[in-house]
Amino acid sequence: MPRYEYRCRTCGDTFELSRPMAESSAPADCPAGHEDTVKLLSTVAVGGTASTASASAPSGGGCCGGGCCG
Repeated sequence: MPRYEYRCRTCGDTFELSRPMAESSAPADCPAGHEDTVKLLSTVAVGGTASTASASAPSGGGCCGGGCCG
């Protein structure tokens, strides 16, 4: 069962709930009893190897390797 992360707007605490995907957007109460919560976006780490093209691409911050950020 997937885990979803929520933040309480009242007390600022974050918490996780395991629930079916069908209930992912259902309201979730804070463990402290507050009802004003928001579901947070989760990031997922995906492993793999870089292709030759991306491995040889120039690196830098910002847009497309830093070329447009002056």
